[in-house]
Amino acid sequence: MAKAYEKIADELRAQIRAGRLGPGDRLPSESDLVRSTGCSGPTVQQALRLLRSEGLLEEQHGRGTFVRRPRTMVRRANTRHQWEKDRARASEQQRRATGVTEHDTGLEVDDLVFHAAYREIEAPTEIAAAMGVDEGTALVERTYRTRHSAERNPFSLVTSYLIRDIVKANPDLLDDTKEPWPGGTGNQLYTVGIEIDRMEERVTARPPTVEEAEELGLPPGASVLVVRKTQYDTDNRVVEMSDITLPGDRTEMLFTTPLERW
Repeated sequence: MAKAYEKIADELRAQIRAGRLGPGDRLPSESDLVRSTGCSGPTVQQALRLLRSEGLLEEQHGRGTFVRRPRTMVRRANTRHQWEKDRARASEQQRRATGVTEHDTGLEVDDLVFHAAYREIEAPTEIAAAMGVDEGTALVERTYRTRHSAERNPFSLVTSYLIRDIVKANPDLLDDTKEPWPGGTGNQLYTVGIEIDRMEERVTARPPTVEEAEELGLPPGASVLVVRKTQYDTDNRVVEMSDITLPGDRTEMLFTTPLERW
């Protein structure tokens, strides 16, 4: 037999799915729900917690509880990498027309809000080992955030590393005011004569940190997917590495593996 809080949650869930409560609508206050349901405050609170954990509701501090707006889904397929490489040598006009975020989300360039910040760092032990360079090697650390203009939270949290000595031949690659760069990292590396041969992506899942949950706008209980992407050039050097944190509630990872025929 359903418990009292489950019955309240079932009714609210049904209203949301039927469209009687739409995205962005404010729910009645807890005191109003106590009166309308005849249940206690703790029972109502338990029902609301359940729906927040399902990603159906969100609490806005000082304003109340609202029906959560559906977030833009991202389909991150491994076929995107060949698309990126092909695009690296395209004309500037073609490269400016679209980017990898648009490719993954189906959005248009004008739908997006983009932010990038660069700084130079000395490679810490773990990053140096992963990139095959000496500890203390000069790196360009780049952080990226891209979001749908209709949403508050970015699609992912990205930190990328380039080896400064490899890219310094083009001073623009050290300047974050040149972002967003048409053609992305593939074209940036192409400007200094680098062709990407392959990339490795290691994917793990874990609970988010408090900071990640807040920045990504994650519902309670949602995990993050963490991707470490390492790009190798045709000389088998690591030329770029990225740590990418993706919200597990709205990211799909799609891997397509062509097989040789017998």
